[in-house]
Amino acid sequence: SGLVGRVSELSLDVRCKAEGFWSAAEVWIKKPHVVNKRLCGVKESEYEAVCSEDLGSCLARLTGTHGHELSELFPFIHVYTVDSGIKAEESWCVGVRTIIPKVEPNCNGNVWVKTSSKELNLHPYFLFIILYVIIYLFINISDLIGQAVTFLPIEETREGHVNLKKSNIYKIQLEENTDECVLRLHALSPDQWFSDGVAYPKLSWLTAELLPKLARWAIENKSSEFKSTLSLIPVEKYSVLYQQLKNKYKEMVKVWPEVTDPEKFVFEDVAIATYLLVLWAEERAEKGVTSRQSFVDLGCGNGLLVHILNNEGHPGKGIDVRKRKIWDLYGPNTHLEEKAITPSASFLFPETDWLIGNHSDELTPWIPVIAARSSYSCRYFVLPCCFFDFCGKYQRRHCKKTQYREYIDFISEVSGACGFQTDEDCLRIPSTKRVCLIGRSRSYEEPEGELAEARRTDYIRGRQVSYTSFTNVTQKDHSRHNHHGDGQEIPEPGSEWGSGFQPREKTETVRNCAALPRDLVDGVVLKVARALLELTAEAGEEGKNSSWKDTNNWHAGGSLSIREVAELLDQSTLQTLKKECGGLQTLLKNSHQVFRVEGGRVHIRDWRNGGPVRVNSKPKSQTSGALKTRLCWFHTHHPHGCPLSTEDCLFAHGEDDLRPSTRPLKKLRS
Repeated sequence: SGLVGRVSELSLDVRCKAEGFWSAAEVWIKKPHVVNKRLCGVKESEYEAVCSEDLGSCLARLTGTHGHELSELFPFIHVYTVDSGIKAEESWCVGVRTIIPKVEPNCNGNVWVKTSSKELNLHPYFLFIILYVIIYLFINISDLIGQAVTFLPIEETREGHVNLKKSNIYKIQLEENTDECVLRLHALSPDQWFSDGVAYPKLSWLTAELLPKLARWAIENKSSEFKSTLSLIPVEKYSVLYQQLKNKYKEMVKVWPEVTDPEKFVFEDVAIATYLLVLWAEERAEKGVTSRQSFVDLGCGNGLLVHILNNEGHPGKGIDVRKRKIWDLYGPNTHLEEKAITPSASFLFPETDWLIGNHSDELTPWIPVIAARSSYSCRYFVLPCCFFDFCGKYQRRHCKKTQYREYIDFISEVSGACGFQTDEDCLRIPSTKRVCLIGRSRSYEEPEGELAEARRTDYIRGRQVSYTSFTNVTQKDHSRHNHHGDGQEIPEPGSEWGSGFQPREKTETVRNCAALPRDLVDGVVLKVARALLELTAEAGEEGKNSSWKDTNNWHAGGSLSIREVAELLDQSTLQTLKKECGGLQTLLKNSHQVFRVEGGRVHIRDWRNGGPVRVNSKPKSQTSGALKTRLCWFHTHHPHGCPLSTEDCLFAHGEDDLRPSTRPLKKLRS
């Protein structure tokens, strides 16, 4: 056999759980973009069970290849059974996946996609072991000598002709030895291997990058709590539209006036807008309508999502309690309102198609309620972030779940209580909180609306009764008046909206220790630093035998736990810090010129080993004097001064070395 004679074997010896091989292989089959960042995803066909006698004709049909040409491949894809004394009939599971690469705009602004590449995934199994013949993951792997997935690349032309790319056929196989497993990659024709860096990676990449990840996944053998990304929309349409919008709105990064990270927020909102636009386009196609859906974004924040959706032709507006600086840059075609939002009859949207909650915090559980009460046809999209109940912070109840999974389940429960059939999906955004919930249809008929509303009201009241301690506090504040300062009505206790909801303040309170009095911060820093300098380099040991004061070697001190640092401070200071988000630890991390906080322990920072590095941060130029807007703490306070020279230090060694800052002064709390 000419083809089989050129087989190459590339192996990676790993300790691996055999039962985890199929879950690991499934990631590469269903979600190759997790490893290959140049792919957007795949589109899979239904898998079919094929017996050995029909395998040749099945592959011939799918690959457009004659049977005699395929006969050379059978020894390559063949897997044997253990001699268990049971006569087994060999069978296969065959499916097709279409590779979807990330697309790029050409010089004319149009979008092009490379010729589609498909791969056949062959999963051998045995009918006497498995009953679910289509579901390849339920294989009894203990009865297999070799477990393998074979990939047969197919190229489909614009005219619909299908050709098998024989040079790039490969197989990933798990072989069991006495006490460990070995992952091997077999290439049919390595000397003819073609690589374009996208759909066809290099063989060296498959062994150096893919196989180690497969080995790790096989050992972990754990499934995700959440669905795969973009499970409710066509991935190929998302990929094309995302690249278009990304290039259209990328200039927003350069003019971003907010203090938040522009790249994160701009491209995150571009991704969310892309998802909604594709979801809504599919909805219009399904319903056979052409008019674009209207929307209201509740708690719209910077308003960029509203700006993109308005620009792309969808009528709608965003509402937030506080206007952002960037609102003025959008222009008159972006509709944004500065207004406090309180769940009540005053905030219903009967003419609106979709309500959006993008990191809407305290409004998140109310959005399905507002959508349900606005109209029978109103739908919603919510992307939960911070954990809120109807009238305060969400209280955990299930310790066996992660807090995030539990909260997603809670919002899904709210949605169901409001009469929605709820879908869950996972977005592709630069955030750990990327699971969205969507309510597109109701679980009851429109004439049953009155009964559904009664169930809805009972559910909300039941949740609020369980939140008695928080309700009592907020009711004291609400008892004085029934209106906000802007005249908006607050619902009375016992109404269908319940009580206890507390909208956020119009003026955002800074509680990250950045606005604390300067003398308080400086006092804490000095006290902690002195305590660390009294320690030896071994954390927690007092430096009685150390002569660091008498040596010319720069002393970095020891380390203390956060609890030990707290014991150095008086109660008044600790009470002040407890009111801040993160408390003492946040203050220490903010003082990154002086301290390094790692693993719950505090160290003096040694700038000879480099300064603090932020993930994905771009290196800043260190032009002499350009960054010296603050005094060097070590030059002023450390017994040995600064470990760096005046030229190398980023901070000023004395008043004469200071440069004026171009940043506005922070408002400090007295």
